[in-house]
Amino acid sequence: YVVSRGVFNASELRAYLKRSLPEYMVPSYLVEVEQIPLTANGKVDRRALPEPQGLLQTTSEYVAPRSETEAKLAEIWQDVLGLSHPVSIREDFFELGGHSLKATQLMARIQKQLDASVTLSEVFARPTVEMLAGYLETAAILERYEAINPAEPREAYPTSPAQQRMYVMSQLDVGGIGYNIPWALEITGELDVVRVQESLNRVAERHEAFRTSFVMQEDQLMQRIAEQVNVPLEVTDSTPDEATTLVQAFVRPFDLGEAPLLRAGLIRLAEERHVLLLDMHHIISDGVSMDVFVDEFTRLYAGKEWTPLAIHYKDYAVWLQEKMQGEAYQVQEAYWLETFVDEAPVLQLPTDYARPAVRQFEGDRVGHIWGEYETERLKRLCAKQGVTLYMALLAAYGVMLSRYAGQEDIVVGSPVAGRRHPDAERMIGMFVNTLAMRTRPAGSKRFDTYLAEVKTAVLGAMENQDYPFEELV
Repeated sequence: YVVSRGVFNASELRAYLKRSLPEYMVPSYLVEVEQIPLTANGKVDRRALPEPQGLLQTTSEYVAPRSETEAKLAEIWQDVLGLSHPVSIREDFFELGGHSLKATQLMARIQKQLDASVTLSEVFARPTVEMLAGYLETAAILERYEAINPAEPREAYPTSPAQQRMYVMSQLDVGGIGYNIPWALEITGELDVVRVQESLNRVAERHEAFRTSFVMQEDQLMQRIAEQVNVPLEVTDSTPDEATTLVQAFVRPFDLGEAPLLRAGLIRLAEERHVLLLDMHHIISDGVSMDVFVDEFTRLYAGKEWTPLAIHYKDYAVWLQEKMQGEAYQVQEAYWLETFVDEAPVLQLPTDYARPAVRQFEGDRVGHIWGEYETERLKRLCAKQGVTLYMALLAAYGVMLSRYAGQEDIVVGSPVAGRRHPDAERMIGMFVNTLAMRTRPAGSKRFDTYLAEVKTAVLGAMENQDYPFEELV
């Protein structure tokens, strides 16, 4: 936090600090304030200091876009990263808070708005607006944006591979809740229960996923869409001490043959204090879908309107079924078959108990918080090696598993959002795929060598993420 007597120049200030301080002590954020707030004791009042707006926004001088392509890319950059300030064409996407998921969103926006197709590797190789715009303007990579169109009306529609995977897992654990997605929102202030119920029903009316059920037809899993459903809302009065028990009892199995695969509950703790409970099955939803649901529910409750949706998840499933017959799908299949041309290793960890045939969810978590020194060192490693935080931590995890198991061929399953088509960005449904990241942390390798191999494996897996995990199995 800086009190400046003249023009605030972030680059010059950082250069000055670097002459006096080690790298890890140079601030990642520089924020100008009129005065440093003090407590009654004359100490710095840290709580009164403003939060930095945008990651690393002052680490480089702002350079405005010079072409139409740069202007469009800068706008996409700012929107995907959620920044409140304009993006300099020389700022690094990943230093601004980007990661593999946001890079995938960036690629989808570029495809839709610029009719251009870029790979994840190109985003990593050209992480600034200036560099990527130069690539787009010179490379012969223009590709027409192909919209997802509404499917022809029918009694039942095909399902996506992700839905089929969820259905099989549910059949292996009948009566289980391992693939429920529960959510709890604490609400303070006056609450209209009738409007809550109306808003829930309107979200279900807007999104066909909440009116979807599943049926087997001639050994094929199909999805049916009901014209209308009523989302059940269970209202209960409770004390804070009893609320935990109510929350645990609220999550229970779904019948996949009956819509809606969504239920809601409302716990009234006091006149103006409630807890809204949501539970839905993973076969119709995922993490991104939950964010969309909560956003639209709160807006509808506030009285705001939404324009009707032109396409829904069933339309995506029909579109995907056609795409899986194309050449691009065959290329992705070849990538994964080549990755696993040798027999897939089974991780043999020296655990106290044998691994069960069906995955169980008992267990616990052990947490640890790194301090600023360790965090800055990790960030510097990522910057030096040109990797994301995810890649560095995945490499460390691979080394740990290798040492514990005494194996040098490791496969780690990693979920991916799976929303590469721009039309699927705010669609509610199950898009998640699992990527089998295979790496070889041999004891004779340097860590930076292994980290480079992990980067290659992650980029390859992300660029071929449309091939379903169950097909690979």
